[in-house]
Amino acid sequence: CRKLGVTQSMGAVGSSADNALAESFNATMKREVLQDAACWSDELTCRRQVFRWLVRYNTKRRHSWCRYTPPVAFETGYTATLRPAA
Repeated sequence: CRKLGVTQSMGAVGSSADNALAESFNATMKREVLQDAACWSDELTCRRQVFRWLVRYNTKRRHSWCRYTPPVAFETGYTATLRPAA
């Protein structure tokens, strides 16, 4: 990047600033919440629908990366099986 004079992205793969991860999440949210609508009628409606989707996404929606269980159930089961560090 220095040789070419290009500013490198501040995110690293797998970090919270990873652009690919953020883009994937945003695309999923848009696809599942907007469902072919161009926009929401007002800000309050937008906030409510996004919040409702986020609750479902984290507590009920099954994800392939966590053995087709909701993330909350996966994390609860996973942390319960961790052994204490030595």
